[in-house]
Amino acid sequence: MVAKEDETVVVICPKCKTKLKVNEGKISEGGSRFKCPKCNTVLLVKKPSALPQKPVDNVRVIVAHSNPSTVNQLVSILNSNGYQTTTAADGIEAMVKAIKGLPFLMILEVGLPKIYGFEVCKRLKLRPEAKGMKFILVSSAHDSRRYKREPASLYEADDYIEEHRLSELLMDSINRIKGSESVQKPESEQKPEEVKFEQKPSEEAMKEQKPESKPMEPTGDEKIERAKRLARAIVSDIYLYNTPKAEASIKNDSFHSAFASEIKEGLKLYENRITKEVRDKGDFFRDTIREFIENKKKNL
Repeated sequence: MVAKEDETVVVICPKCKTKLKVNEGKISEGGSRFKCPKCNTVLLVKKPSALPQKPVDNVRVIVAHSNPSTVNQLVSILNSNGYQTTTAADGIEAMVKAIKGLPFLMILEVGLPKIYGFEVCKRLKLRPEAKGMKFILVSSAHDSRRYKREPASLYEADDYIEEHRLSELLMDSINRIKGSESVQKPESEQKPEEVKFEQKPSEEAMKEQKPESKPMEPTGDEKIERAKRLARAIVSDIYLYNTPKAEASIKNDSFHSAFASEIKEGLKLYENRITKEVRDKGDFFRDTIREFIENKKKNL
């Protein structure tokens, strides 16, 4: 039995089950013979044949975003243009579903929980099975008026869209990336446009109509998730728009001093948008910064 680990071939002796690691470079085209170090059985080892590359699904899109309302918006736009969608709420789930489903496109929120969206893009770009995938990063910008330029690095993503411009720019971006017009629905799914005539309701019907229900108040958990989402948005903004400076400051443990004014500004915004009731349940803002620095240190 032969398995491949990076550039090392692992051979399992059929007689004593001992594992023997062989450098692939030492195996000739026709195969090479090696002796089992335990039972002296002579093994003929051949280079493992490369598995055929599975193509990406040209109508499958993964939408990875932590805000359910944004997910619903994206899914609605994509489905109406003939695409099939899979959703993910965090970076780990997005990576797992991407490797399993091989979508042609991933739409990633920059500030995803667990693994930030730009890190998901960077990691998947290194995987051979994800070679044909395209990536659109969606900003978590906390102030849409502030930035008039693209981030310092797109982490090899194919495009970047500010969240408040998704409905305006998404399909143009996809068509540009794909190099074709949007997918057309099969004729069987296309319905002729219906002409509707407005009919004035009767007085009795008006009486029977119930008043519109008020939007449900967010639960405590939802309020906490909103606080964490805003904190991730602020941190990812600081990082993406100042990547070289941010990475240098993380390496020499000076992130807080290097971005003192940005952190102060972000905290002020956070405190204005997040109620004291929620802020008293945890220091989500500073925890997010600390976790971000710790995770980046491991990868720098």
